Amino acid sequence: MKRRSSSTIPFGYKLMEDGVHLEEVEYELKALNKIVPLVKNKVISLREGSSWLEYETGRPISHTGLNKIVSKYE
Repeated sequence: MKRRSSSTIPFGYKLMEDGVHLEEVEYELKALNKIVPLVKNKVISLREGSSWLEYETGRPISHTGLNKIVSKYE
């Protein structure tokens, strides 16, 4: 459980009922962990990765949003 630090809810999390804390969404995080290495190694593009994530999870993410995640990924 993370504490909310901005108005944007990060991909892989959802806002809890208290409106302050974030709860992990396991299937979104698993999908993200599958796609990020592929984008980082240039196997697929950011646009392809964001499209795949939306298809798999039902939650939209822009290619720029995915780029921010990829740039922070270790």
